[in-house]
Amino acid sequence: MHTAGIGSKVEHPHFGRGVIVDSGTEFYVIWFKSQNGTKNIGKDFAELRIIEQADATESPAAGISLADIEMALNNILEQRMHEFQLVPMANKWNDGMLVMQPKDDSLQAKEMPIETFFHKIVMVRDRLRLIEQKINAHKVLTDEEKVDIQQYITGVYGSLTSFNILFKETHHQFRGAK
Repeated sequence: MHTAGIGSKVEHPHFGRGVIVDSGTEFYVIWFKSQNGTKNIGKDFAELRIIEQADATESPAAGISLADIEMALNNILEQRMHEFQLVPMANKWNDGMLVMQPKDDSLQAKEMPIETFFHKIVMVRDRLRLIEQKINAHKVLTDEEKVDIQQYITGVYGSLTSFNILFKETHHQFRGAK
């Protein structure tokens, strides 16, 4: 049975490296970067390797619980929920107009500035990213359910790659499954 304090760095054979963020009588709550979240791992799990031991009585995080960390993360996500990153549009589209012309000439065409359309596309992208964060941080969904839902989001990104021509910088573009 392991006896590591909060703040100890560990390595799990499946989840990789992590940090103990809380401790119960029979298990650790470990945050794994690969999972972007926490997992409960039994203290008697033989394959959990302690990389850097932290004593529970000396750890500066000893007074911080998992609930405190989750509340802080939720506050940050809530604050950032309505903040959208300024994403530059490719210069060739500046002052351009998007025109949607129906085949039937008796019907009116729809026009809108490309900047307006681009802004809406960026908002869709940012909201998809927020949904991804919420799924990854969800406390009830299993890893299998998270992966299943994530595949749908990846499919949506793939469907939106047609709009990548509007982005000035490639790192802002949509990416589907590779």
